[in-house]
Amino acid sequence: MEPEFWHKRWSSNQIGFHLPEVNPYLQRFWPQLGLAQGSRVLVPLCGKSLDLLWLADQGYSVLGVELSEKAAADFFLEHQLEPSISEEGAFKVFRSGDIEIRCGDFFALEPEDVADCTALYDRAALIALPVPMRERYATHLQKILPNGVGLLITLDYNQDEMPGPPFSVGNDEVQRLLGNGWRLEVLQEQDVLGESWKFLQAGVKRLDERVYRIFGR
Repeated sequence: MEPEFWHKRWSSNQIGFHLPEVNPYLQRFWPQLGLAQGSRVLVPLCGKSLDLLWLADQGYSVLGVELSEKAAADFFLEHQLEPSISEEGAFKVFRSGDIEIRCGDFFALEPEDVADCTALYDRAALIALPVPMRERYATHLQKILPNGVGLLITLDYNQDEMPGPPFSVGNDEVQRLLGNGWRLEVLQEQDVLGESWKFLQAGVKRLDERVYRIFGR
């Protein structure tokens, strides 16, 4: 997807991918990772997710990366936070307390930018990208965060029944993209079609949601 696609979605408030609550998988499975308080968590393509606030409330330091400056500004505004704003390399950086959002191209991140990150949370990044960009994303993510642990959440459905985003990313593809650099464990898998009006309306027959635990090798 070209950057303009996402900028247009945010400017026109076409953000059905934004959840109005904290992700229940995050709440259920994150404590099982056993991360020390204060650990820094990388959240790619974070939007204005409430998950950022939940992670910070649990005692973690959060580094979100988001293309849309509007998404970042809205996050801080909606939570009555007054961030400091600075320009750092290729990114415009918003900071408040334990939450930092870097606005810019995810692929511009260098290993030194995330050197203090020990964990990853990907709820909506991998599934937001078409096939060629998923390949690039997986390669870049493992380059900058080779030893991280964390959670990955994906959707798996018949892509012929509905165009993305969010895109279908099946287990075989996840293993191919990430299995060489990381160990992956499926923590939960369930059909959530009944909870997803958009997919039902499109005629999708099956919608499997998977939660993976990621371990650095």
